[in-house]
Amino acid sequence: MKRIILSMAIVFGTCAFAQEKKSDTAKTKNIEGVTITKQVFKKQSDRFVYDVAASPVAKGNTTFDLLKQTPLLSSTDDKTLKIAGKNNALIYINGRKSNMDSESLAQFLKNTPAENIQKIEVITVPGSEYQVESSDGIINIVLKKKMSDGLNGNMRMSNTTGKYNGSQASFSANYRKGKLGVSANLSGGENIEAQTYTLRNGTTKTSNESTGDIDDPNKNIGGYLNIDYQLNDKSNLALSWNTWANKSYNSTVNLFNTIKTENGTKYTWSKNKEDARSYNNSVNLNYELKTDSLGSKLNVNAAYLNYKRFQFTDNRTHMSDANMGVGKMTTQLFQDLPQIINNFSGMVDYNQKFKNDLTISIGGNYNKTKTDNDSKNITYSFNPAEVPDSRPNHFIYDENIYGAYLTIEKKLSDKISGKIGARYEITNSLGTSDNAPTDELKRIERNYNNLLPYLSFNYAINDKNNISYSFSSRMRRPSFWEINPVRNILTDDNYTQNNPFVKASSTYNQELTYMFKNSYFLILNHSYIQDAITQVPLQGYPVSPDGTVGPNPVLRYIRTNFGNKQEMSAMVGVQKSFFKQYWTTNFNIGVQHNINNGSLDMDPTTGDRFRNQKGEDIVYTNKTNSTSLLIQTNNTIRLDKKKTWFFGVNYFFVDKQQIELGLLKSLMSLDLSIKKVWNEWTFAVNANDILNTNIVKIEDFQENGNYNYIHQNRYNRNVMVSLTYNFGNQKVKKVRDIEGASDAIKSRTR
Repeated sequence: MKRIILSMAIVFGTCAFAQEKKSDTAKTKNIEGVTITKQVFKKQSDRFVYDVAASPVAKGNTTFDLLKQTPLLSSTDDKTLKIAGKNNALIYINGRKSNMDSESLAQFLKNTPAENIQKIEVITVPGSEYQVESSDGIINIVLKKKMSDGLNGNMRMSNTTGKYNGSQASFSANYRKGKLGVSANLSGGENIEAQTYTLRNGTTKTSNESTGDIDDPNKNIGGYLNIDYQLNDKSNLALSWNTWANKSYNSTVNLFNTIKTENGTKYTWSKNKEDARSYNNSVNLNYELKTDSLGSKLNVNAAYLNYKRFQFTDNRTHMSDANMGVGKMTTQLFQDLPQIINNFSGMVDYNQKFKNDLTISIGGNYNKTKTDNDSKNITYSFNPAEVPDSRPNHFIYDENIYGAYLTIEKKLSDKISGKIGARYEITNSLGTSDNAPTDELKRIERNYNNLLPYLSFNYAINDKNNISYSFSSRMRRPSFWEINPVRNILTDDNYTQNNPFVKASSTYNQELTYMFKNSYFLILNHSYIQDAITQVPLQGYPVSPDGTVGPNPVLRYIRTNFGNKQEMSAMVGVQKSFFKQYWTTNFNIGVQHNINNGSLDMDPTTGDRFRNQKGEDIVYTNKTNSTSLLIQTNNTIRLDKKKTWFFGVNYFFVDKQQIELGLLKSLMSLDLSIKKVWNEWTFAVNANDILNTNIVKIEDFQENGNYNYIHQNRYNRNVMVSLTYNFGNQKVKKVRDIEGASDAIKSRTR
């Protein structure tokens, strides 16, 4: 069920806008002397750095809430994070990518106190040394680390009330003794994700409308353990383990269907139930060796990732009438959809620094992944003339990725620096199916090589002005669930279809940034995506390759390569404190222009084509452009001199824009918060989407007369109350950055 919702809610990854936060200037004292630390948003050669260690913004917040208030980051669905102008944001923790699936990661970030964070790094155009895909950016969360021997940590409890009630709790601790440092977190919670859907499609003469509720109960538990040991003055050994488990039993979909044809109107109920659970465990072993006094070092990583998801669905269709009565059952479909992913990864990096401000980096990586998808489904019809239809399918996907990179970074003067590099990747994959409907689906082999260049340039005009430019080329491989050839059933006539024929797409990214006084910025982005991977709605009467025409019109949301697209954005913003830091504001405004150019006339998984009632072939096209206004502001108002009371006002607006599924109507949200800090205790109340305006609406009208409409209310309006307690010695420093070997895999397990 989550896969259905994630697929049909693709719009949550399409809105690009920025938000930012500047924290207070603080003075900290240590034994060596007095150090003045300014908590500002700074531009470095390849990244933006937001130092939040002593900021009152962090106190009492969750990591997810803090990320939403970080410059250039945003979220419209309260589940996924996006960097302005980027396709997706990958989460790194202490330089290592989190290998949790997207849903588990969102829960993990919402359960981790923001007090654990030293700083946040936003890498909008990652260099060749990073294993990222498409136009993905990186959010690196640097956690705090003990400076002196001892123990510190925090505990946090919260309760959220929307349509349903949810609760979360977490415990975090940091310990240091001599050369040994340990940090750990344990968190969990339970909630019910509620949605109300209206799906409408058809023509002027025929239509299919489904409307109703989806309730998805969730119980989560997980955490991390990081152990860092200093072998000697030059070498360190680190072990990290991340784990997360989700249980979602008795998820329900209840949709009332109205099917209008030229022969009359039929009413049915789709009553679906799902039991699902998932487990995500990853371990990374890192060895670091400093080879000289200039900072040259060798990094070696070995990692293992295991992801398991078990999903069982019971989809029932009942006859009904105009009064929405529940009649006898007409069909029942059982689906067993497990997925098991195992990944072994290795990575070696060497950075050589020279005295003339020259750095040469070279490295390689290897990823071996096997996904096992042993799906089973059987359909029972309560028509005595029909026999049960059983369709088991065991799909195994093996993938090997070999990568190597070289980058050269040079500081030409105090003002000018640059970086150039390239990554070469070899991908070999094989998908096999023991019971595919066609011979073509039984064995799908792909082998391709890619050379991916990278270039960046940074010019510090003076202390107040900075300009930078970056270019990168990347591949976007399909997620493992996207190529698993299963159908996720919503109603008898509506379902999503994954596609093992999806091939990797190519993305070319450019970014120009100007910053003034580390407070004002202008960012221009351009991305060109070739063979874009997306979800396309095909509707009408399906015609199989042998000429058989289906008896009823259907709507299939098919994952496929859908032409080319371009995304352009221009963003100006300011982040600044006024009135002696009583008011800190972030204001961003910009425009985004989308150019879509794609068409599809056949279901690539079955070969089916679609016709209307007149027997005319139907082609789905999207060659529409759109320009959208984007506005976001975040404000923190300090209410007293002692810095114990804070009031927050956050707002975003995303104008209507053209996406693959159609025209996405405008979205906006107004959030208010109040926070009280008392010694080591922080009490906070957050009211989110108080105007109830963050609701998704999509419309699409085709020249052939077909239309498609989606209305999705995720009940984003809610109130959250939280209590946080910090204990122990709060003197901390950041941990060393470590990039994990399995970094390239995480984003594809979602």
